[in-house]
Formats: sequence, structure tokens, C-alpha cells
Amino acid sequence: MPVTLLNPDALPQVPLYRQVAVASGSRMVFVAGQVAVDPSGELIGEGDLAAQVEQCYLNLAAALQAAGASFANVVKLTCYLVDYKPEKFPLFMEGRERAVQRLGIAEPLPPFTGIGVAALAGPGLLVEIEAVAVLD
Repeated sequence: MPVTLLNPDALPQVPLYRQVAVASGSRMVFVAGQVAVDPSGELIGEGDLAAQVEQCYLNLAAALQAAGASFANVVKLTCYLVDYKPEKFPLFMEGRERAVQRLGIAEPLPPFTGIGVAALAGPGLLVEIEAVAVLD
């Protein structure tokens, strides 16, 4: 496997992700930010952050699979959350956990950056997640 995830003792131990990903592969996959729309472009989970997070992860999985990758190959996730406040975090985690269960993603997940934004590209979108993966 070209990806090793680490949580060095000198850094905070975050249960959501690992702090460091070491990649030894030579082929990289960059997945554009995925939002909560289905293949026909319909918004999934209007007003429901957990449902939108789940759909984002499902869309990421489909994009990774198309490139011959999976979440096991992901070295970095970046998440954009509309009007982020700490009280929204449990809803994010609920959606993430539902996706992890549906997709059978092995824990832990790779390094993760969350960024609060004013808005996303379309009406009703609450979250967007992008990924970088490394393959052999």
C-alpha cells in the first residue's frame, strides 16, 4: 500500500483523522470538491448537513473508484462548510459515520482540513469535500 497514516506523539491525537500521510506511490489522483448532488444533479438532503456530508463521501468514493482508487489511497481531504460553527460538528460527524458504514471505510481517515466559507457554488449546498489520493 502506498499510503501510511501516522499520528505522531508530538501532535494532538485527533479521532477524526490522522495528522500525517506518507505516500510512496507515483500516480496521483486529484478529486474535485464533491457536493451533495446525485448523478442527475439533484440536491440530496436540502437543509440537512448530515445527509449532505454522507452524499459528499459517496460521491468521493465513486470518483475514486473511477480512477482505480479507494479511500485507502487518500492522503488528504479538504472540507468546505457553509457558515461553520462548532455546534455543527456533531452533524458533520453523523454524516461522515453513516458514509463510513455504508462504504466500509477502514478507520482512521487521512489528514483532514475543515474550512468555514460563506457560500458554495450552488443554492442549498452546505458542504463540499475534495480529495487527493496516491496509487502505486
